[in-house]
Amino acid sequence: MIVSSGQNLWKLYGRVRRLSTAGPIRMADSSIAQLRVSYRDKGDVLLEDNLESKNPHQLFSIWFKKASERGDVRQPNAACLATATKSGIPSARFVLLKGFDESGYTFFTNSESRKGREIEENPVAAMTIYWDALDRSVRIEGAVEKIDETESTKYFDTRPKSSQIGAHVSRQSTVIDSRKSLLEQNEKLEVEFAEKRVPRPSYWNGYKIIPKTMEFWQGQSDRLHDRIVFERADQAAKKQITSHAGENGWVFYRLSP
Repeated sequence: MIVSSGQNLWKLYGRVRRLSTAGPIRMADSSIAQLRVSYRDKGDVLLEDNLESKNPHQLFSIWFKKASERGDVRQPNAACLATATKSGIPSARFVLLKGFDESGYTFFTNSESRKGREIEENPVAAMTIYWDALDRSVRIEGAVEKIDETESTKYFDTRPKSSQIGAHVSRQSTVIDSRKSLLEQNEKLEVEFAEKRVPRPSYWNGYKIIPKTMEFWQGQSDRLHDRIVFERADQAAKKQITSHAGENGWVFYRLSP
């Protein structure tokens, strides 16, 4: 803008001053506030008497199977994993659930990454899986243990070779110069392992969350969502809450939405 006189300069100054004192700029506040979707209607609810299993692992398996069989759930095993430092500073990221049974829920990662370091320092975690197309979510909380290295190697050997090489290239969560340097290292290892088996890096391991609680959530359009929590019976007894008998040492109860 060309200012031709002192008068115009003062006008410009006044405009800038008003902008600078108008408070924080909020981008698209109104449109974000209006974003909402409808979930299930009042006739389609999750009731304690109608649970497909009173064992949380079996119930998870049933829900997971339904999500896996749908064409509109691209990655049913995508899970948000939350960890924290010993002082309570949290972090979260998405991982892939790679196995589950009565003993726990397994994922694989670089032990030198931020989540790996936090698990080493504070071996507890929460994992949330959300299936948008089903209006359902499962939250798993508990202690975390590193699985046997033999099992980690067994799974690593099933991965695509490009992913195996990528595990060697990426020292996860460390600062790098550029993407170019990453690709140069990748190309170098592609040549090195062209005709050879790619070994599992010692820092690449599997972990298992051993649940102490599991929450099954189902969305309702009136926002009176269903929340059914499974907890080990001995833990629930200490809380002196009303609960229902589950299977294999579990009880379950409903939480207010």
